[in-house]
Amino acid sequence: MTLTQLEIFSLVAELQGFTSAAHRLGISQSAVSHAIKALEQELGVTLFRRHQTLVEPSDIGLQLLARARAMLGLANTLQQEAADARGMKRGTLRIGSFGPTASIRLLPAILQRFRAEYPGIEVHVDEGPDRQVIQWLEERRIDVGFVVLEQERFDTFALCEDQMVALLPADHPLTAQDALPLRALCDDPFILTEAGSSELVSRLFAGAQLQPKVRYRCAQLLSTLEAVCRGDGVSVVAQASLPCGHDSRYVTRPLLPSVARRIGLAVLDRRQASPAALAFIEIAQNLTKASIFEPAHLSSKHSSPARR
Repeated sequence: MTLTQLEIFSLVAELQGFTSAAHRLGISQSAVSHAIKALEQELGVTLFRRHQTLVEPSDIGLQLLARARAMLGLANTLQQEAADARGMKRGTLRIGSFGPTASIRLLPAILQRFRAEYPGIEVHVDEGPDRQVIQWLEERRIDVGFVVLEQERFDTFALCEDQMVALLPADHPLTAQDALPLRALCDDPFILTEAGSSELVSRLFAGAQLQPKVRYRCAQLLSTLEAVCRGDGVSVVAQASLPCGHDSRYVTRPLLPSVARRIGLAVLDRRQASPAALAFIEIAQNLTKASIFEPAHLSSKHSSPARR
């Protein structure tokens, strides 16, 4: 059994295909098939079930997949620690990012500084809903991820916070109020953004023992914005996730009482985090302290430094 075989096994499971994995790795499909066959023969089990053009892990394949990803993660940490001893001239950093807040407001400036300081580190960025970033962390598909705090299952590092706001059509009667209680948003059809802080929004209403009339569940924030602008309903979103610039078609109002959303970085285990991941976290915290992030409503929040 080799790390290369485990990497191929993990990628085939992720992409659900031998051809897709071969394209991603830059090798032939026959090489992928050979590696999986050799691994299955060595372990004495069938790792995948074939369904026409797609494949999926078998029951034992799923069980072994978690172990394989853990082994690959530890191997990557070993490589990174060796790279750290050489001044981090080589290596790989896998980052998980979600939504406009992380991917547009925060990540570009952090990446620019990181690449300037560690040009030899190859950076991979995967984007998805915040709950998917959490899943990627648990499965060791990424080394570090942007998350909405608190996340007790991970080691986390706070970066900044913004406010949750009510999102209303420009001509809605509630725009006459300076701030809105959650109860005021329960009479209209409600639009829930699945890709945003949907769990936080759901917890807010549940904690207040309220039930919004959810009419739409939008996969993207832009879909939520368009639905609100059409007058299809109201919503609650994070202020920093909204596009920069004024749009006369919708209005935001603070919640009453105010609700903060804290953004940070997370690793599965700080003690096993790679030097590259810790360096990325340290740069992110330093930039937050310097207040370089826009817009201004992203205020900095700090935790202990990332360096061990």
